[in-house]
Amino acid sequence: MSGTLIIIFTGMLAAASCSLLGSFLILRRMSMLGDAISHAVLPGIALAFLFSNSRHPLPMLIGAGALGLITAFITETLHRAGRVQQDASIGVTFTWLFAIGVILISAYAGHVDLDQECVLYGEIAYVPWDTWIIGRTSLGPRALWLLGGVFLLDLLFVVFCYKELKLTTFDPQLAHSVGISTRLFHYLLMGAVSLTTVAAFESVGAILVVAMLVAPAATAYLLTDRLSTMLILAMVIGALCSVFGYFMAHALDASIAGAMATVAGIFFAAAFLFAPRHGLVTRRFLGRFTIPAERA
Repeated sequence: MSGTLIIIFTGMLAAASCSLLGSFLILRRMSMLGDAISHAVLPGIALAFLFSNSRHPLPMLIGAGALGLITAFITETLHRAGRVQQDASIGVTFTWLFAIGVILISAYAGHVDLDQECVLYGEIAYVPWDTWIIGRTSLGPRALWLLGGVFLLDLLFVVFCYKELKLTTFDPQLAHSVGISTRLFHYLLMGAVSLTTVAAFESVGAILVVAMLVAPAATAYLLTDRLSTMLILAMVIGALCSVFGYFMAHALDASIAGAMATVAGIFFAAAFLFAPRHGLVTRRFLGRFTIPAERA
């Protein structure tokens, strides 16, 4: 597989995973929590490096996943028990944890191979050269195995828990009345978001992760009113963002992750304006040809 295909496929896996889970964040009006988790996992990554003194993905996943769950727990506790508004609890939690992560990295960057730019921006162009080697056998790019495994886990989670996720998203009170724990599935979803975020962190960076958690799902939300269709559309749009973003970056000699996020914004803007039912321009255009009820 050529380097170009590896980069595009890595972006597609990261985008599809983020878009799948981002759809539920959008529907639960918690899209900024994905942004919060993507930044708040920074101290978890820093602590994992400090304790393991290696860049092995396992301690990174454990450290960042733990901090992601802690972020979700603190946010939910502040909102429910402390009566703090949802957006305020998210803002306070992720800025505080992110600041701690920056301090840890700044203080101990000389002891571990980690810096803020590496963590925040990533570099998907280096994916083809970061291979997984067992013995003398190269199994290919490590990011493909990691993101492929995470995407499979996310897909299985959504498929097997589809009914519970749908019910706890649209009607939490009904879910509670039939014995489905809304809190359990909330934390399961947050755990999946944390795992997906850190898996994509090193390869594509936080900027692309945040963009793919929100933009493809928000675009799909404007294009359909069915959850199953929205999930599929979000993954397809995320994958297309990776493809077109790569070629945009190649043409402009610009950041690949930045170009992919830019394409995601362009797709959202197009849906916002021209979606068949919910597009701004479409509604105004059709309104001109709609006969008012009192004149019909």
